[in-house]
Amino acid sequence: MSQEILINVSPYEARTALIENGVLQELFHERQSTSGLVGNIYKGKVSRVLPGMQAAFIDIGLERSAFLHASDIVHLGVDEESAYSQQAQDIRNLVNEGGEILVQVTKDPMGTKGARLTTYITLPSRFVVFLPKGNGVGISNRIKDEEERERLLKLVQDLREIDLGGFIVRTAAEGANANAIRADMLYMRKQWEFITETGLHSSSKQLVHKDLDLALRSIRDLLNEQTERIRIDDVVAYEQAKSFMQDFMPKRAVILEHYQNNRPIFDLYNVEDEIAKALERKVHLKSGGYLVIDQTEAMTTIDVNTGAFVGYRSLEETIFKTNLEAAQSIAHQLRLRNLGGIIILDLIDMESQSHREQVVSVLKVALEDDYAKTQVSELSSLGLIEMTRKRTRESLGHILCSNCPTCEGAGSIRSPITVCYEIFREVIRQNKQFDSNEILILAAPIVIDHLLDEESASLGELEGHVNKPIRLQVESLYRPDQYDVVPV
Repeated sequence: MSQEILINVSPYEARTALIENGVLQELFHERQSTSGLVGNIYKGKVSRVLPGMQAAFIDIGLERSAFLHASDIVHLGVDEESAYSQQAQDIRNLVNEGGEILVQVTKDPMGTKGARLTTYITLPSRFVVFLPKGNGVGISNRIKDEEERERLLKLVQDLREIDLGGFIVRTAAEGANANAIRADMLYMRKQWEFITETGLHSSSKQLVHKDLDLALRSIRDLLNEQTERIRIDDVVAYEQAKSFMQDFMPKRAVILEHYQNNRPIFDLYNVEDEIAKALERKVHLKSGGYLVIDQTEAMTTIDVNTGAFVGYRSLEETIFKTNLEAAQSIAHQLRLRNLGGIIILDLIDMESQSHREQVVSVLKVALEDDYAKTQVSELSSLGLIEMTRKRTRESLGHILCSNCPTCEGAGSIRSPITVCYEIFREVIRQNKQFDSNEILILAAPIVIDHLLDEESASLGELEGHVNKPIRLQVESLYRPDQYDVVPV
């Protein structure tokens, strides 16, 4: 698998596209006005303790207070092996209102919810993640080779000093030499010492440590052995990335390029077109089938349909082929759209148990390349697959889109004929309540057209019923479901 990273930087936003085998797999988007907070460390102030929820609201200087659950608070002395124990503790024994606490953001604010916090501080570098208050050594599950896992485990254990935090070895460390990993570990410890010192002298609700900007963060987190090229279209960002790579990954710095072509960088591999398609509700499959993706506050549902695909042999074979293709497309769409939380997949019903198992297996294999943690259940008797995908930032749709001002996110509005009948009822109501010479109806053009065309006979009968002339007036600024009935 070949991989390429495209980084587009402008004064108002930065975007990173992860390309695998010429296809856009993931998009990371950060605007200057709403830059991501995940990884930032703050000295927060406890504004409210909620015993009923075993949580607290922490003021970290943002518009909305952030949320800290009791299970996300390090409580020393509970477990002798590690401070990163999640044994049950009463929130009232862990924090007090008005107290100060060092916290790290794990989830950006989403919708009406504030940021999610933890005191289990993690500091990522190129090869390792440092857990200042943790213990032991963990190895990324993406490293499959058992000999390499044992080599890295022994290496980090030997380099790690007792009682000086824990480490998680990242996927990028596969094949890395001891000197490079040692340099990362030392740098992380020095960074933690600086953060600790800064936190002691900072006032509450202050930012203590900010994670790298999107361009450098993308290089740190996405670069792996399959990455053949990194292109950046901004000279300042390129120089920063060059310096960063020469310091932390000098052997890979040669793959970094300053993109200077007149053609926009995201026109490569049709990235802009793929982004536009990722905002649509319907996803077409090569076979002729399609997916329908609906994102709600509670969950995301994905419906699979055969569409124009008629198959070649039998109905069961047609359904099986469609579901197999849909499983791979779903895994791709989850990454591209960054859909998280509870996800329900409504596959086309299959009679063969073998086919059902194969589709679930294909889905799980396709999700292995996903950077976000996923859990997939077996196919239910109703043809549904329940799964979850870890959500740490807003989905692509929530970042780039806003609710329709007409339907306010409902996805539908009252039809013109429904609005016409509402108007008729309102005319009768107004006629009974007020004495007038005529009745004026103000409505959107589509509703007025409906009244003058399909409902002209009904309008004439209504005029006879109220025994008054009814006048129509077009209001071009009215929504299709908005109207006024005015006795004149």
